[in-house]
Amino acid sequence: MADDFELDTDDLTRRMDGAIANLRVEFGSLRTGRASGSMLEPIQVDAYGQMTPINQVGTINVPESRMVTINVWDKGLVGKVEKAIRESGLGINPQLNGTIIMLPIPELNEERRRELTKVAGTYAEHARVSIRNLRRDGMDQIKKAKADGLSEDDQKFWEGEVQELTDKYIKLVDQTLETKQAEIMQV
Repeated sequence: MADDFELDTDDLTRRMDGAIANLRVEFGSLRTGRASGSMLEPIQVDAYGQMTPINQVGTINVPESRMVTINVWDKGLVGKVEKAIRESGLGINPQLNGTIIMLPIPELNEERRRELTKVAGTYAEHARVSIRNLRRDGMDQIKKAKADGLSEDDQKFWEGEVQELTDKYIKLVDQTLETKQAEIMQV
């Protein structure tokens, strides 16, 4: 049975790609001193009795490099959207103009930049842990196949494949982190 064992490396690759995609989404939510609509993605608004992503209650625009605007569709939700932004921890002070909420993006000071690089490092570590967990899943499949009669040479081959894939994705996490930290520290 184990002679025809073949590890589904495509599945491992797809799941590791998911960890990288999640890391990029988390990095997108970090302020870098430039306006970006993605920085509002994690914010949830209490709308109509349930928590709703902010992009589902209004249109998010970036009219200039240091300004994000949200055109809230329902006038009754303007206050809730403003409150959600204030409580999000982004450090942005919303300004109301009818149903439009303007978010001027202030310059980041050195201390805040350092804090954000630490947060980015934490996000990257979570991605590394996810990738290592996927590595462990792959190794467990190989061990199970070994118990079912997989040859030692095949076991070594598949373990090498899984480790090579893991190393590639850990390196990608590190490169993504370096890029994001450079972006945050850029004045």
